[in-house]
Amino acid sequence: MRIDVLTLFPEMFEGVFHTSMLGRAEEKGILSFHTHDIRAYSDNKHHNTDDYAFGGGAGMVMMAQPVFDCMEAVLAGGSARRILMTPRGRTLSPEYAMELSKEDRLVILAGHYEGLDERISELIDDEISIGDYVLTGGELPAMVLVDCVSRFIPGVLGCAESAEDESFSNDGLLEYPQYTRPADFRGRLVPEVLLNGNHAEINKWRRRQSLLKTLKMRPDLLEKAALTKQDIAFLEENGYEKQ
Repeated sequence: MRIDVLTLFPEMFEGVFHTSMLGRAEEKGILSFHTHDIRAYSDNKHHNTDDYAFGGGAGMVMMAQPVFDCMEAVLAGGSARRILMTPRGRTLSPEYAMELSKEDRLVILAGHYEGLDERISELIDDEISIGDYVLTGGELPAMVLVDCVSRFIPGVLGCAESAEDESFSNDGLLEYPQYTRPADFRGRLVPEVLLNGNHAEINKWRRRQSLLKTLKMRPDLLEKAALTKQDIAFLEENGYEKQ
């Protein structure tokens, strides 16, 4: 997959895109990253990319001209799914990330200032939010999106099952607790069931632990989770009341 990011701060992406999991995927040729400085496309002699909003209001608005010219230059070599990172967008979810992972190319626009000239929306296929809060710009959300989507691309993760066996991927439940050696760390013992080699019992324990963790930390997720009758009975024994 090719990923292009249109941003005012391309230097912010250097460490994220070229190290750790993403860096290894790039070395393998699974992913390729390209950042584009929107400011370089401004036709203003001062290379401004923002201006005051018509009608007044606080803050500055990103101008249409630099974004249009930048997007047109980036797409000159072909098409892509074009995404704007914005608080008003559709909330990023594992299902949405998996959908995007099937694309050959993503072009991500990281907005800045108080907003963007609405005419820029003509360039966009999807508007995505990473949560109901506001950041200083779209660069950090763009990084989150790339990291989340990349995990669903075959070959990016070291273990093929990792993306499927995590929080929110386990029938909508949070992930179960995990342990590693030593089995006894300062008197804190690993649950015996994980040491006996009985995989049926281990899977049962993990399922129940996911249910309990979700009930405690994110009970709202249980309303949409894929629960069996046994799951519901177990949850009710532990204080769950279905809404």
